[in-house]
Parts: sequence; C-alpha cells; structure tokens
Amino acid sequence: MPELPEVETVRRGLAPVMEGQVIAHADVRRPDLRWPLPADMAARLTGARIDRLGRRSKYLLADLSTGETLIVHLGMSGRMLVSGVRLGTFVQDHPPVQAHDHVVLEMGDGARVTFNDARRFGAMDLVATAALDAHWLLRDIGPEPLGNAFHEDYLVARLKGRRMPAKAALLDQRIVAGLGNIYVCEALHRAGIDPRRQAGRIAARRVAGLVPVIRAVLGEAIAAGGSSLRDYRQSDGALGYFQHGFRVYGREGGPCPTPGCAGTVRRTVQSARSTFHCPRCQR
Repeated sequence: MPELPEVETVRRGLAPVMEGQVIAHADVRRPDLRWPLPADMAARLTGARIDRLGRRSKYLLADLSTGETLIVHLGMSGRMLVSGVRLGTFVQDHPPVQAHDHVVLEMGDGARVTFNDARRFGAMDLVATAALDAHWLLRDIGPEPLGNAFHEDYLVARLKGRRMPAKAALLDQRIVAGLGNIYVCEALHRAGIDPRRQAGRIAARRVAGLVPVIRAVLGEAIAAGGSSLRDYRQSDGALGYFQHGFRVYGREGGPCPTPGCAGTVRRTVQSARSTFHCPRCQR
C-alpha cells in the first residue's frame, strides 16, 4: 500500500493539472470500490472547480468550489493517471479507457485524470469541507511527521509507558500519520533501534532522535518519487526510485550498511508483516 511519500508524490504530480481547474465532466463507471461510492458522485463533481489539492496521511484531499472535499485513498493498487497535458510542444494523448478505470475526470482545459484500481481496495468519498476533520477516515489520525506538531517532546510523551513494539507504535496512525512498513523499518535502522523492543522502554533521548530520522527518510523518499515495489506509479506513470536506496527493507541476508557493523539483515514477522532489521546494531 502506498505510504506518505508515494501519496505526496502523486499529489505533487496532480496539483499542476487539477488545482484551479473545473471538472468539465466526471464519469463514475461503477457504484463502489472498497466501499460504496457517494450518492450522485458524478453530478456533484461535474462543474466543480478544484481549489486546492492536499494530503492528510495517506489520503488525497481535493477541496472543491462547491464546499465539498473529495477524499481519495489509493488502496493496494490504485493509480491516478494524467493524460492530455502539454509536455513542451507535445500533447500526451488520452489512452483508451481501460477495464479498471473506475473514475474518469475530464478537466476544463482538456486534461484527463483517471483513477485506475485493479484490486478495488481504493476508496473515494465526498464530505463537506467544514466537516472534513470529523470524517471517520481522518478524525483519529495523529500529526503529520513533516509538520510542526510532530516534534521530540510529542513523540517521547506518546511512547512513554507503551508496551507495544517500537515498530507497531510508529505504524499506529493515531500516533503519527502516514508511516507504513517500509519507512518505519528504514527509520528504525538509521536510529539503531530494535523494532521488537517495547516502545516505552526506549530511552527518551533515543525516541527524540527518531523525529529527525523519520523526517530525513521521508524527505529522501519524496525526492526520489517514492518506492515502486508492485503497483505504485507516479501520476505520469513513472516508477519511484527510493527502493534502490533501501538499507534494510527487502534485503534479508545482506550485509548491514551501517559503517563498522558486520551484522546481517534479518527478516522477522510482526503482526503478519515482514520486519527487516540488523540484530547487531539495532538495540
């Protein structure tokens, strides 16, 4: 499932195409994705101007001139693909509509934005913008890891006394938004923290040190266009490249890249998810 860097990369790719543009026509080609789509979705989108394209955790948020916000979650295989935009002196033609193109937005300037989702684990909803923070998908999400509300004192306080493993704590969206399996494994390795260790037993100074590490990992991943492991693509169809810089994720049996460490990357399973770490330098 795309994590914060992948969703942020998609948002940045879509913003120049969608912000300030009117949805001339919305074609909603099925009644549901992971859950039923909102009633009269095509009619509510058609004619609306997209005033702002934002992100909250792993959700894309399109604020509309109608006073509603379109919430989009990419799920396991969802992609937002752009066509009909000018690239220098050339225009990228619209491809034929595919079987898994479930929502097609024709923009007023001729661009097309298509939501394609082969597995249909993605989701869309429309909600009054004024009530967005109270929406059931968003209301319990913690602070953004790249925002000012996520800081050393905050994380120390939230992990204090917690018996859950460090990895589980960072995956808890109520504690910090947008982190998933890949980037938690990478951040914990850089910080030298064992993902299996109880979060509440990690020294406060080490917990505080996680904050800049998490931000650095996310920043590097966004700059690389995210990580492409299976279905993820950027809005122009390109792959992300951060997977080539993984230190531990997916590198079971490889040498630990920490300078001076002679350890080997190990794979374990936590809550049915693969965890990659170095048992020698992560304590």
